[in-house]
Amino acid sequence: MNQNLPFCLPLDGASNVRDLGGWRVADGRRVRQGMVWRSAALHGLTEADLGRLAEAGIATVCDLRGEREAARAPSRLPPGAQAHPLPIEPFVGASLRDMLERGAATGEGAVELLRQAYLAYVSDHLPAYRSLFALLMQDARRPLLFHCSAGKDRTGIGAALVLTVLGADRETVMADYVATDRLWRRDHPLPPGTPPAAAEAILSTHPALLEAALDAALARFGGIEGLAAEGLGLDRSALASFRKALLD
Repeated sequence: MNQNLPFCLPLDGASNVRDLGGWRVADGRRVRQGMVWRSAALHGLTEADLGRLAEAGIATVCDLRGEREAARAPSRLPPGAQAHPLPIEPFVGASLRDMLERGAATGEGAVELLRQAYLAYVSDHLPAYRSLFALLMQDARRPLLFHCSAGKDRTGIGAALVLTVLGADRETVMADYVATDRLWRRDHPLPPGTPPAAAEAILSTHPALLEAALDAALARFGGIEGLAAEGLGLDRSALASFRKALLD
């Protein structure tokens, strides 16, 4: 495992902005650098930040936040980038507020909310990721950046799906996922009164939950090729093209 990965682009107005490039896949190739980016929310980008993203050539920005989330804090886009909203409504925040009202917000309860959310991402919300893959298949849409609020959960599932379909092993997928714990500034506000244990659970990565979500998706579709074809719209030929485009 390369200890220098992932490559993170330091910005003033956003954190957890990083390249999926460089990770090695099973056949020895590496994910092509500069083609697929992931990040936390982009509403706070400075002019200098926009310039750095423009230098990276970002052509497409996919926003996985829910519609009201995105409307409250609209993304700032680098010059020339095209926005593609792929909304996944924030299940965890609404459920947490309900738990707070009932006085039942605990660390264990927050982890359970995330567990349910992760499983929903790879089932109910799989069409959003299917659309993400369709955009990644288009040469003109790359380099592509996708993000949610923290760049951790909805974005983490998206990155895990991309790396898995490209042929990365589970250790690599998890290494990319947990990098959020050191690269994200944890600047997404939680409801007032959130207990520390619940806040820590919500703001942290949970490898076991991601493992369970990926295992559920692979079991549902009978493996990686089935997930690619039936779940994400890449038949065998398209999968080969996808890998050719994104692997060195």
